[in-house]
Amino acid sequence: MTKPVRIRDIAEACGVSVGAVSRALKGQPGLREDTRLRIISVAKQQGYDFSRLRADKIKRVLFLLHRQHNISRALPFYSQLLLGIEDLCRENGIALSFLSIGPGDAVNDQVMLHQPDALICAGFFEPELLGLLQQMTLPLVLVDLWVPGLPCVNPDNTQGGYLATQHLIAQGRSRIAFLASTLAHYSIRQREKGYRQALYEAHMLMPPEYEAIAPPLLDTEQSLVDAVNELLRLPKPPDAIFAYNDAAAMVVQRVCAQQGIRIPEDLALVGFDDIDAAAWSHPPLTTIAVDKKQLGREALRLLLEEKQEENLLLPVQLVVRGSSGK
Repeated sequence: MTKPVRIRDIAEACGVSVGAVSRALKGQPGLREDTRLRIISVAKQQGYDFSRLRADKIKRVLFLLHRQHNISRALPFYSQLLLGIEDLCRENGIALSFLSIGPGDAVNDQVMLHQPDALICAGFFEPELLGLLQQMTLPLVLVDLWVPGLPCVNPDNTQGGYLATQHLIAQGRSRIAFLASTLAHYSIRQREKGYRQALYEAHMLMPPEYEAIAPPLLDTEQSLVDAVNELLRLPKPPDAIFAYNDAAAMVVQRVCAQQGIRIPEDLALVGFDDIDAAAWSHPPLTTIAVDKKQLGREALRLLLEEKQEENLLLPVQLVVRGSSGK
């Protein structure tokens, strides 16, 4: 039987103290970054069982959001998700904190200011940034994102895209466009997949220019305005738009109001997420409802139960309001 690798073994191999090894493995402050990485590398080479670090009860969780998100525009969705996490944290005596980060940050230093026992990453994170977070060897769960080999929880984006497009088809719309800020994000790609599936089943083929991907500008809202204007200038503009989220759908509403295009008479519209503002918009927005608080609770539950669920999908539902007709 192979003898388990001890922290003392790693300390001797690295020529450092047992305390230094413990801080490195737990991601605690007080070490130079090159020392921490060297200790972790030796621990991996010796076959140290990192799952042993999870034996201690989780007392502090750090919620991470990528700074690439326009935080003020993202918060209507992610604040509800954060509240779901906070509800379950409170029930379990866990402290919750928040941090927005980007790849140019001193990621380890910023994270360690919070001294977390576990991380929850929400929304888009590029592989390089996720790699830096994984090097910290803290328990990690992704929400509203999917990466092979990591525990993840998501709304059923494909089903949502399918339901939204199927609804527009049922309203008699025949020129249905898809509006997105990017296809780099897993959730948006899945919504586009559902859009394509519904069109395929209805034997409908949309021209490629009906898939409107916003140009890569620093101002996401302005890039969405440009994409909508491009759609509306087509010789045969769409009679319906499925927007990848509610914020984008409300950009469509604003552009149409400026141009005298009536919703839903001239253009039917469906969003995604069912943020609070969707019901207040004019006209009220038909959308795909996501239980955002439940999404957060399930993310924390994956941490607490130490489950390696590669993609836990939560159901979504269509909420019909005035923007798509009746």
